[in-house]
Parts: sequence; structure tokens; C-alpha cells
Amino acid sequence: MTREGAKDYSQPETIKAWQCIGCGRLDAPANCIGVCQDRKVELVGAWDYAEVAVALEEATERITALESLLGRLAHITPREGAWKDSYLALQAQARKLLAPPAPGAA
Repeated sequence: MTREGAKDYSQPETIKAWQCIGCGRLDAPANCIGVCQDRKVELVGAWDYAEVAVALEEATERITALESLLGRLAHITPREGAWKDSYLALQAQARKLLAPPAPGAA
């Protein structure tokens, strides 16, 4: 799920390379056209990236749910005499959204 204007990180561009198990050097052979230059770069492992992408998706879903509740709070006017019931209903929804996830829930 992506929000409007947000970049989709679910399918990152990757390259295939060999990594030394000793020093960590990376080698990604390609057809050289004679203008190669070595530059220092920082890389993130695909597994680490995938974990962050999942966390971002979960956070985005949570933000969407919280914004929905906040929108209802901001734009709904309870009927005369129903303020307390409306407040308690919104409070229960907010508590549910703010509760920590159950262990093993994903």
C-alpha cells in the first residue's frame, strides 16, 4: 500500500554481485566500456531492506487507520444527547488502534 505521492519501495532495483566472506569486498562484473572508476559506496543488504519495507508498510497501515479515526473525530457531530456514547465509541476505537499488536500477529 502506498500513499498518494509516496515512492513504492516494495520492488527495489538490485544487482547481482559476489561478496568476499572475509573482507566483504563486492564484485559485480559487467561489460566495461573503458571509463570505469572505483568509488566508495554504502550498501544495504536485501534482507535488511525487506525488513524495513515491511515495517514501513505496517506503519503506513497504522497511520491510515489513525487518520481515519482522527477524521471521524474532527468531522462527526453526535446527535443531541448522544455525546457521551459517541465519545466512548471513539475512545474504544482509539484504544484498539493504540494497543500493542498481539504476539505472533502479522
